[in-house]
Amino acid sequence: MTQTPARPAEAGSPGSAPPATRPGRSLEGHRWVSRPADAFTPAALKDRLIGGIQSWRDYPPSLRLWFWLVPVITAALGGVLRFVRLDSPRTLVFDETYYVKDGYSFLVSGYERSWPDKANEAFAAGNPGVLLDAPEYVVHPPVGKWMIAAGMWLFGPDNPFGWRFGAALTGTLSIVLLALIAQKLFRSLTLGAVAGVLLAVDGHHLVMSRTSLLDIFLMFWVLAAFGALLMDRDDGRRRLAERLGRQAAASPDGRPGLLQLASGPWLGIRWWRLAAGVCLGLAVGTKWSALFFLAGFGLLTVFWDLSARRIAGIHGWISGGILKDGIPAFLSIVPVAALVYAATWTGWFGSTDAYFRNWAQTVPSAEWGWLPDAVRSLAHYHVEAYKFHQGLSAEHPYEASAWSWLVLGRPTSFFYESPTPGSPGCDTASCTTAILSVGNPLIWWGAAVCLGVLLFWWAGRRDWRAGAILAAVASGYLPWFLYPERTMFYFYAVSFEPFLVLALVYCLGLILGQRTDPLWRRRSGLYLVALFVVTAVIVSAFFYPVWTAETISYQDWRFRMWMPSWI
Repeated sequence: MTQTPARPAEAGSPGSAPPATRPGRSLEGHRWVSRPADAFTPAALKDRLIGGIQSWRDYPPSLRLWFWLVPVITAALGGVLRFVRLDSPRTLVFDETYYVKDGYSFLVSGYERSWPDKANEAFAAGNPGVLLDAPEYVVHPPVGKWMIAAGMWLFGPDNPFGWRFGAALTGTLSIVLLALIAQKLFRSLTLGAVAGVLLAVDGHHLVMSRTSLLDIFLMFWVLAAFGALLMDRDDGRRRLAERLGRQAAASPDGRPGLLQLASGPWLGIRWWRLAAGVCLGLAVGTKWSALFFLAGFGLLTVFWDLSARRIAGIHGWISGGILKDGIPAFLSIVPVAALVYAATWTGWFGSTDAYFRNWAQTVPSAEWGWLPDAVRSLAHYHVEAYKFHQGLSAEHPYEASAWSWLVLGRPTSFFYESPTPGSPGCDTASCTTAILSVGNPLIWWGAAVCLGVLLFWWAGRRDWRAGAILAAVASGYLPWFLYPERTMFYFYAVSFEPFLVLALVYCLGLILGQRTDPLWRRRSGLYLVALFVVTAVIVSAFFYPVWTAETISYQDWRFRMWMPSWI
């Protein structure tokens, strides 16, 4: 597949040089001069603000089909890896013991209920009816558990396929999202395909997609929010170009007036921003750690708008961006996310005996008595859950400091079993069936190195794409360093893993080169990128048995434990 066409200044390579024109005004000698009148036509403004390909309609007709086929094909690959043998092992693994049973409780009652001793055995045997009437105290919001419950509603709660269907479908759809985002970000079908394939074959994402924990759902809604904000970035710049262009067309000299350029126009309701607010509300409704993404993405989209006004030639781009973009951005994202988050507790509100549901009725408050009892009870629930998270410092054999995540220092073992010799699949004296949530080393170690490259390209070349990827990684990764005493696990990193893949694809784009490069340069770059992707696929095939609970000999299992800390 050939590189997609783009302006020479923004051709497929993420490292392409920025346009030579400067925003607003240009410097000639030591004197600033205004842009010519034709710089304010809608076409010229769109070219400066967006440039290159803006949507699938801008691709040549021969490539438009590939815009949709690339994400679908890569997702099909990922779907095969995620759905085949999804019911293995036929028991609850790791934290499925909480979230799968909570999902069943949601189907029955709309809130979490308690379970008796040895409930896992009954549940795995297809008898989930042992659920107790008493409510259960949980410390995570409902969205992820509702998404697990959806799979059980479709395929039944009495089989592992039903337990894990929601996670597998969500993981597969995230591959589609990432491929589309990469195509949008890099203006390249080739790099979109690379991003989709790398996420499809990575072991960490694969394991999380085949196991019903909450983090895969958190990752999906965060990625969807990022994609919506990317769409909003182009949409906002298109609106800015059109409105400035109309103002210029109505002016005798073909330029917007000084008053119009003082802060720029209002851009109206930004529907993609509202969509991002909905996605972020669902992300926070899955895990509270999404609050950091909400803050990071909110700042990112405002910075994008400030840059757009500066490039368009608006003199008061800071004040205009804050007043006409920053405040509307806050109102489009934060209140919307808050309303969506509150709506995710509908099952709890609709119950009469969920945990802490009647707390406010038994604890009157003169200070907060004006609030409805249900709201005050939910607020108390949140305070208690926050205290739990702050004090979570129990020792665990697979706890892993955030410092070790990028280098795969201590992956989490979700399942380990030694089958009896002679049992199905075990034809040696010692066998192993395991699920280890370790990422593909080539992908993860390569991405860790690429973060440094992106930092250089963002600081030295002012490439907004590098900055966007770094902001997303930082929003998901850096906050964990604020809680050094808290027990944490490597699988938390799946929330920002797609952005690590984007960082790696960014660097592969630098190797791929630009359409303006000599033919030998482009061919050599394409061969190197293809070699990397093929090698990554081979490495994934090597590790696949320990990601999907295949029965292999103990010696083969040890052969795949590349670091002592993986055991």
